[in-house]
Amino acid sequence: MSRDKIQIFDTTLRDGEQVPGCKLATKEKLIIAERLDLLGVNVIEAGFPISSPGDFTSVEEIAKLVKNATVCGLTRAVEKDIEVAAQALKYAKYPRIHTGIGTSASHIKHKFNSTPEKIIERAVKATAYAKSFVEDVEFYAEDAGRTDNEYLARVLEAVIKAGATVLNIPDTTGYCLPDEYGAKMKYLRENVKGIENVILSCHCHNDLGLATANSIAGVQNGARQIECTINGIGERAGNTSLEEVVMVLKQHPYLNLDTTINTQLLYDTSQMVSEKMGMPVQPNKAIVGANAFAHSSGIHQDGVIKNRETYEIIDPADVGVTESAIVLTARSGRAALAYRSKKIGYELTKDQLDIAYTNFLSIADRQKEVQDQDIHKIMETVNIQAGVLA
Repeated sequence: MSRDKIQIFDTTLRDGEQVPGCKLATKEKLIIAERLDLLGVNVIEAGFPISSPGDFTSVEEIAKLVKNATVCGLTRAVEKDIEVAAQALKYAKYPRIHTGIGTSASHIKHKFNSTPEKIIERAVKATAYAKSFVEDVEFYAEDAGRTDNEYLARVLEAVIKAGATVLNIPDTTGYCLPDEYGAKMKYLRENVKGIENVILSCHCHNDLGLATANSIAGVQNGARQIECTINGIGERAGNTSLEEVVMVLKQHPYLNLDTTINTQLLYDTSQMVSEKMGMPVQPNKAIVGANAFAHSSGIHQDGVIKNRETYEIIDPADVGVTESAIVLTARSGRAALAYRSKKIGYELTKDQLDIAYTNFLSIADRQKEVQDQDIHKIMETVNIQAGVLA
Protein backbone atom coordinates (compact mmCIF):
# COMPACT_ATOMS: atom_id res chain seq x y z
CA MET A 1 0.00 0.00 0.00
CA SER A 2 1.36 3.43 -0.93
CA ARG A 3 1.87 5.83 1.97
CA ASP A 4 0.40 9.35 1.96
CA LYS A 5 3.05 12.05 1.95
CA ILE A 6 3.03 14.51 4.82
CA GLN A 7 4.41 17.90 3.81
CA ILE A 8 7.15 19.11 6.16
CA PHE A 9 6.96 22.88 6.68
CA ASP A 10 10.12 24.07 8.42
CA THR A 11 9.93 27.33 10.35
CA THR A 12 13.37 27.21 12.00
CA LEU A 13 14.29 30.48 10.25
CA ARG A 14 11.09 32.25 11.34
CA ASP A 15 9.51 30.86 14.52
CA GLY A 16 12.81 29.31 15.64
CA GLU A 17 14.74 32.53 15.15
CA GLN A 18 12.31 34.42 17.39
CA VAL A 19 13.95 32.79 20.41
CA PRO A 20 16.01 35.30 22.44
CA GLY A 21 19.69 34.96 21.55
CA CYS A 22 19.08 32.99 18.33
CA LYS A 23 19.23 35.90 15.87
CA LEU A 24 20.96 34.89 12.64
CA ALA A 25 22.72 36.97 10.03
CA THR A 26 21.59 36.58 6.43
CA LYS A 27 24.71 34.56 5.60
CA GLU A 28 23.93 32.06 8.37
CA LYS A 29 20.29 31.83 7.29
CA LEU A 30 21.36 31.00 3.76
CA ILE A 31 23.58 28.16 4.99
CA ILE A 32 20.68 26.68 7.00
CA ALA A 33 18.18 27.21 4.18
CA GLU A 34 20.44 25.38 1.74
CA ARG A 35 20.72 22.48 4.18
CA LEU A 36 16.93 22.39 4.71
CA ASP A 37 16.45 22.19 0.95
CA LEU A 38 18.95 19.32 0.80
CA LEU A 39 17.27 17.65 3.79
CA GLY A 40 14.08 17.42 1.76
CA VAL A 41 11.70 19.79 3.55
CA ASN A 42 8.75 20.79 1.39
CA VAL A 43 8.30 24.35 2.64
CA ILE A 44 10.85 26.72 4.18
CA GLU A 45 9.33 29.61 6.11
CA ALA A 46 12.16 32.04 5.50
CA GLY A 47 11.02 34.87 7.75
CA PHE A 48 8.65 37.76 8.42
CA PRO A 49 9.66 40.22 5.69
CA ILE A 50 8.05 43.39 7.05
CA SER A 51 9.52 42.92 10.52
CA SER A 52 12.91 44.42 9.61
CA PRO A 53 15.06 45.33 6.59
CA GLY A 54 17.40 42.49 7.53
CA ASP A 55 14.61 39.94 7.53
CA PHE A 56 13.36 41.22 4.18
CA THR A 57 16.84 40.75 2.71
CA SER A 58 17.12 37.26 4.18
CA VAL A 59 13.79 36.15 2.70
CA GLU A 60 14.73 37.65 -0.67
CA GLU A 61 18.13 35.92 -0.73
CA ILE A 62 16.68 32.59 0.41
CA ALA A 63 14.06 32.88 -2.36
CA LYS A 64 16.91 33.22 -4.87
CA LEU A 65 18.88 30.31 -3.40
CA VAL A 66 16.34 27.52 -2.76
CA LYS A 67 15.89 25.14 -5.69
CA ASN A 68 13.34 22.56 -4.55
CA ALA A 69 11.26 23.71 -1.58
CA THR A 70 8.48 26.26 -1.51
CA VAL A 71 9.72 29.49 0.11
CA CYS A 72 7.22 31.11 2.45
CA GLY A 73 6.98 34.55 4.02
CA LEU A 74 4.83 35.33 7.07
CA THR A 75 2.47 38.33 7.31
CA ARG A 76 -0.28 39.68 9.49
CA ALA A 77 -3.70 40.32 7.95
CA VAL A 78 -2.42 43.71 6.85
CA GLU A 79 -2.12 44.85 3.24
CA LYS A 80 1.34 46.40 3.68
CA ASP A 81 2.67 43.19 5.23
CA ILE A 82 1.37 41.21 2.27
CA GLU A 83 2.81 43.62 -0.31
CA VAL A 84 6.24 43.48 1.33
CA ALA A 85 6.16 39.67 1.55
CA ALA A 86 5.24 39.41 -2.12
CA GLN A 87 8.15 41.66 -3.02
CA ALA A 88 10.59 39.60 -0.92
CA LEU A 89 9.37 36.39 -2.55
CA LYS A 90 9.48 37.60 -6.16
CA TYR A 91 12.56 35.47 -6.99
CA ALA A 92 11.19 32.25 -5.45
CA LYS A 93 10.61 29.30 -7.76
CA TYR A 94 7.66 28.28 -5.56
CA PRO A 95 6.47 31.27 -3.47
CA ARG A 96 3.90 31.11 -0.66
CA ILE A 97 2.43 33.93 1.42
CA HIS A 98 1.42 32.88 4.93
CA THR A 99 -1.17 35.29 6.29
CA GLY A 100 -3.74 35.10 9.05
CA ILE A 101 -5.32 36.43 12.20
CA GLY A 102 -6.27 35.31 15.71
CA THR A 103 -9.61 33.53 15.94
CA SER A 104 -10.04 32.58 19.61
CA ALA A 105 -12.45 34.54 21.79
CA SER A 106 -9.48 35.76 23.81
CA HIS A 107 -7.65 37.10 20.74
CA ILE A 108 -10.78 38.66 19.25
CA LYS A 109 -11.59 40.51 22.48
CA HIS A 110 -8.23 41.34 24.00
CA LYS A 111 -5.84 41.46 21.04
CA PHE A 112 -8.07 43.02 18.38
CA ASN A 113 -10.94 44.56 20.38
CA SER A 114 -13.12 43.30 17.57
CA THR A 115 -16.05 41.00 16.82
CA PRO A 116 -16.19 37.52 15.28
CA GLU A 117 -17.81 38.85 12.09
CA LYS A 118 -15.18 41.56 11.62
CA ILE A 119 -12.40 39.00 12.09
CA ILE A 120 -13.87 36.90 9.27
CA GLU A 121 -14.00 40.01 7.06
CA ARG A 122 -10.32 40.75 7.77
CA ALA A 123 -9.35 37.12 7.16
CA VAL A 124 -11.11 37.04 3.79
CA LYS A 125 -9.69 40.39 2.72
CA ALA A 126 -6.11 39.37 3.61
CA THR A 127 -6.40 36.00 1.88
CA ALA A 128 -7.83 37.50 -1.30
CA TYR A 129 -5.15 40.20 -1.35
CA ALA A 130 -2.36 37.63 -0.91
CA LYS A 131 -3.93 35.59 -3.72
CA SER A 132 -3.52 38.57 -6.05
CA PHE A 133 0.26 38.17 -5.72
CA VAL A 134 0.81 34.40 -5.49
CA GLU A 135 -1.16 31.27 -6.24
CA ASP A 136 -0.14 29.48 -3.02
CA VAL A 137 -1.67 31.18 0.04
CA GLU A 138 -1.59 29.69 3.52
CA PHE A 139 -4.00 31.05 6.12
CA TYR A 140 -3.28 30.71 9.84
CA ALA A 141 -6.06 30.90 12.43
CA GLU A 142 -3.92 31.96 15.38
CA ASP A 143 -4.88 30.28 18.67
CA ALA A 144 -7.06 27.81 16.76
CA GLY A 145 -6.41 25.34 19.56
CA ARG A 146 -8.61 27.45 21.86
CA THR A 147 -11.06 28.55 19.16
CA ASP A 148 -14.63 27.25 19.16
CA ASN A 149 -14.83 24.61 16.43
CA GLU A 150 -18.05 25.89 14.86
CA TYR A 151 -16.68 29.42 14.53
CA LEU A 152 -13.31 28.14 13.30
CA ALA A 153 -15.11 26.18 10.58
CA ARG A 154 -16.89 29.37 9.46
CA VAL A 155 -13.58 31.26 9.23
CA LEU A 156 -11.90 28.50 7.24
CA GLU A 157 -14.80 28.07 4.83
CA ALA A 158 -14.67 31.79 4.12
CA VAL A 159 -10.91 31.86 3.43
CA ILE A 160 -11.14 28.79 1.19
CA LYS A 161 -13.63 30.74 -0.94
CA ALA A 162 -11.18 33.66 -0.95
CA GLY A 163 -8.40 31.46 -2.37
CA ALA A 164 -6.51 29.84 0.51
CA THR A 165 -4.66 26.66 -0.50
CA VAL A 166 -3.37 25.66 2.96
CA LEU A 167 -5.14 26.05 6.31
CA ASN A 168 -2.90 26.29 9.37
CA ILE A 169 -4.53 25.19 12.65
CA PRO A 170 -2.09 26.40 15.33
CA ASP A 171 -2.11 25.25 18.92
CA THR A 172 -0.45 28.58 19.63
CA THR A 173 -0.21 28.18 23.39
CA GLY A 174 0.50 24.44 23.45
CA TYR A 175 -2.69 23.88 25.46
CA CYS A 176 -4.43 21.08 23.55
CA LEU A 177 -4.32 17.41 24.45
CA PRO A 178 -3.67 15.06 21.51
CA ASP A 179 -7.22 13.70 21.42
CA GLU A 180 -8.62 17.25 21.48
CA TYR A 181 -6.34 18.45 18.70
CA GLY A 182 -7.03 15.36 16.59
CA ALA A 183 -10.78 15.76 17.16
CA LYS A 184 -10.54 19.38 16.01
CA MET A 185 -8.93 18.28 12.73
CA LYS A 186 -11.58 15.61 12.28
CA TYR A 187 -14.36 18.12 12.91
CA LEU A 188 -12.93 20.50 10.30
CA ARG A 189 -12.56 17.71 7.75
CA GLU A 190 -16.21 16.84 8.21
CA ASN A 191 -17.75 20.31 8.50
CA VAL A 192 -15.91 22.76 6.23
CA LYS A 193 -17.18 23.02 2.67
CA GLY A 194 -14.28 22.81 0.20
CA ILE A 195 -11.85 21.33 2.75
CA GLU A 196 -11.04 18.48 0.35
CA ASN A 197 -9.43 21.00 -2.02
CA VAL A 198 -6.91 22.38 0.48
CA ILE A 199 -4.20 21.10 2.83
CA LEU A 200 -4.80 21.12 6.59
CA SER A 201 -1.66 21.96 8.55
CA CYS A 202 -0.55 21.34 12.16
CA HIS A 203 1.40 24.06 13.96
CA CYS A 204 1.89 22.99 17.57
CA HIS A 205 3.81 24.52 20.44
CA ASN A 206 5.41 22.58 23.25
CA ASP A 207 4.35 24.42 26.42
CA LEU A 208 3.06 21.17 27.94
CA GLY A 209 5.49 18.89 26.09
CA LEU A 210 2.78 17.72 23.68
CA ALA A 211 3.79 19.33 20.37
CA THR A 212 4.95 16.13 18.70
CA ALA A 213 2.00 14.08 20.02
CA ASN A 214 -0.47 16.74 18.89
CA SER A 215 1.04 16.96 15.41
CA ILE A 216 0.85 13.19 14.99
CA ALA A 217 -2.76 13.23 16.20
CA GLY A 218 -3.41 15.96 13.63
CA VAL A 219 -2.11 13.96 10.67
CA GLN A 220 -3.89 10.84 11.89
CA ASN A 221 -7.09 12.86 11.56
CA GLY A 222 -6.58 14.32 8.12
CA ALA A 223 -3.91 17.02 8.27
CA ARG A 224 -1.28 16.65 5.56
CA GLN A 225 1.30 19.23 6.62
CA ILE A 226 3.30 19.54 9.84
CA GLU A 227 4.96 22.84 10.77
CA CYS A 228 8.07 22.23 12.80
CA THR A 229 11.64 23.28 13.55
CA ILE A 230 15.03 21.62 13.82
CA ASN A 231 15.66 20.60 17.44
CA GLY A 232 12.15 21.83 18.33
CA ILE A 233 13.49 25.36 18.77
CA GLY A 234 10.87 28.10 18.99
CA GLU A 235 8.90 30.52 21.15
CA ARG A 236 8.80 29.75 24.88
CA ALA A 237 9.10 25.94 25.24
CA GLY A 238 9.54 25.54 21.47
CA ASN A 239 7.75 24.16 18.45
CA THR A 240 7.13 20.67 17.14
CA SER A 241 10.49 18.98 16.57
CA LEU A 242 11.07 18.11 12.90
CA GLU A 243 13.28 15.13 13.65
CA GLU A 244 10.73 13.68 16.07
CA VAL A 245 7.66 13.77 13.81
CA VAL A 246 9.66 12.54 10.82
CA MET A 247 10.98 9.53 12.72
CA VAL A 248 7.60 8.77 14.35
CA LEU A 249 6.10 8.45 10.87
CA LYS A 250 9.06 6.44 9.60
CA GLN A 251 9.01 4.01 12.53
CA HIS A 252 5.25 3.45 12.37
CA PRO A 253 4.61 2.40 8.75
CA TYR A 254 1.13 1.12 9.62
CA LEU A 255 0.05 4.77 9.82
CA ASN A 256 0.55 4.85 6.02
CA LEU A 257 2.10 8.31 6.34
CA ASP A 258 5.58 9.27 5.20
CA THR A 259 7.75 12.30 4.38
CA THR A 260 10.36 13.25 1.80
CA ILE A 261 13.03 13.87 4.46
CA ASN A 262 16.48 12.31 4.04
CA THR A 263 16.69 11.11 7.63
CA GLN A 264 20.42 10.34 7.43
CA LEU A 265 21.03 14.11 7.45
CA LEU A 266 19.04 14.73 10.65
CA TYR A 267 21.87 14.55 13.19
CA ASP A 268 24.25 16.69 11.16
CA THR A 269 21.51 19.26 10.49
CA SER A 270 20.68 19.34 14.20
CA GLN A 271 24.32 20.03 15.03
CA MET A 272 24.52 22.77 12.39
CA VAL A 273 21.45 24.60 13.68
CA SER A 274 22.61 24.24 17.29
CA GLU A 275 26.00 25.75 16.42
CA LYS A 276 24.63 28.60 14.27
CA MET A 277 21.97 29.58 16.80
CA GLY A 278 24.07 29.04 19.91
CA MET A 279 21.38 26.75 21.37
CA PRO A 280 22.79 23.49 22.80
CA VAL A 281 20.74 20.35 22.27
CA GLN A 282 19.75 18.79 25.58
CA PRO A 283 21.53 15.42 25.96
CA ASN A 284 18.27 13.47 26.41
CA LYS A 285 16.60 15.09 23.37
CA ALA A 286 14.85 12.42 21.29
CA ILE A 287 16.56 11.40 18.03
CA VAL A 288 19.45 13.91 18.04
CA GLY A 289 20.50 14.28 21.70
CA ALA A 290 23.93 13.05 22.78
CA ASN A 291 22.30 10.33 24.88
CA ALA A 292 19.66 9.27 22.34
CA PHE A 293 21.69 6.16 21.46
CA ALA A 294 23.86 5.92 24.60
CA HIS A 295 23.60 3.07 27.10
CA SER A 296 25.13 2.97 30.58
CA SER A 297 22.97 0.46 32.46
CA GLY A 298 24.54 -2.99 32.48
CA ILE A 299 21.27 -4.74 31.64
CA HIS A 300 20.66 -2.43 28.68
CA GLN A 301 24.26 -2.65 27.49
CA ASP A 302 24.24 -6.43 27.52
CA GLY A 303 21.01 -6.47 25.53
CA VAL A 304 22.20 -3.95 22.92
CA ILE A 305 25.54 -5.74 22.48
CA LYS A 306 23.71 -9.01 21.82
CA ASN A 307 21.07 -7.44 19.58
CA ARG A 308 20.69 -3.69 19.04
CA GLU A 309 16.91 -3.90 18.72
CA THR A 310 16.46 -5.09 22.31
CA TYR A 311 16.71 -1.47 23.49
CA GLU A 312 16.81 0.64 20.31
CA ILE A 313 13.80 1.12 18.04
CA ILE A 314 15.81 3.28 15.62
CA ASP A 315 19.02 2.30 13.87
CA PRO A 316 21.41 5.18 14.68
CA ALA A 317 22.63 5.12 11.07
CA ASP A 318 19.11 6.05 9.93
CA VAL A 319 19.51 9.50 11.48
CA GLY A 320 23.20 9.97 10.70
CA VAL A 321 24.71 8.74 13.97
CA THR A 322 27.71 6.43 13.46
CA GLU A 323 26.83 3.89 16.15
CA SER A 324 25.33 3.37 19.59
CA ALA A 325 27.47 4.47 22.53
CA ILE A 326 28.32 2.06 25.32
CA VAL A 327 29.12 4.41 28.21
CA LEU A 328 31.02 2.83 31.08
CA THR A 329 29.78 3.75 34.56
CA ALA A 330 29.40 2.00 37.91
CA ARG A 331 26.10 0.63 36.55
CA SER A 332 27.84 -1.14 33.65
CA GLY A 333 28.41 -4.87 33.60
CA ARG A 334 31.12 -7.25 32.41
CA ALA A 335 29.69 -7.43 28.88
CA ALA A 336 30.08 -3.69 28.42
CA LEU A 337 33.65 -3.68 29.74
CA ALA A 338 34.60 -6.58 27.45
CA TYR A 339 32.95 -4.82 24.50
CA ARG A 340 34.74 -1.51 25.05
CA SER A 341 38.03 -3.27 25.80
CA LYS A 342 37.82 -5.16 22.52
CA LYS A 343 37.15 -1.87 20.70
CA ILE A 344 40.56 -0.60 21.81
CA GLY A 345 42.49 -3.81 21.20
CA TYR A 346 42.03 -6.10 24.21
CA GLU A 347 40.56 -9.60 23.74
CA LEU A 348 39.95 -10.74 27.31
CA THR A 349 39.63 -14.26 28.64
CA LYS A 350 37.01 -14.88 31.31
CA ASP A 351 39.62 -14.83 34.09
CA GLN A 352 41.16 -11.61 32.78
CA LEU A 353 37.73 -10.02 32.55
CA ASP A 354 36.91 -10.96 36.15
CA ILE A 355 40.09 -9.28 37.40
CA ALA A 356 39.64 -6.28 35.13
CA TYR A 357 36.01 -5.83 36.21
CA THR A 358 36.93 -5.68 39.90
CA ASN A 359 39.45 -2.92 39.15
CA PHE A 360 36.95 -1.24 36.83
CA LEU A 361 34.31 -0.96 39.57
CA SER A 362 36.85 0.61 41.89
CA ILE A 363 37.47 3.38 39.34
CA ALA A 364 33.81 3.68 38.31
CA ASP A 365 32.73 4.34 41.89
CA ARG A 366 35.14 7.31 42.05
CA GLN A 367 34.25 9.03 38.76
CA LYS A 368 31.15 9.56 36.62
CA GLU A 369 32.45 7.75 33.56
CA VAL A 370 35.30 5.37 32.77
CA GLN A 371 37.21 6.44 29.65
CA ASP A 372 39.44 4.50 27.27
CA GLN A 373 42.59 5.74 29.01
CA ASP A 374 41.27 4.29 32.25
CA ILE A 375 40.79 0.92 30.54
CA HIS A 376 44.42 0.98 29.39
CA LYS A 377 45.51 1.48 33.03
CA ILE A 378 43.23 -1.34 34.16
CA MET A 379 44.77 -3.64 31.56
CA GLU A 380 48.25 -2.96 32.91
CA THR A 381 47.05 -4.50 36.16
CA VAL A 382 45.42 -7.37 34.30
CA ASN A 383 48.70 -8.09 32.50
CA ILE A 384 50.52 -8.39 35.78
CA GLN A 385 47.95 -10.54 37.52
CA ALA A 386 46.58 -12.64 34.67
CA GLY A 387 49.36 -12.83 32.12
CA VAL A 388 49.90 -11.30 28.72
CA LEU A 389 46.76 -10.60 26.73
CA ALA A 390 46.10 -12.67 23.64
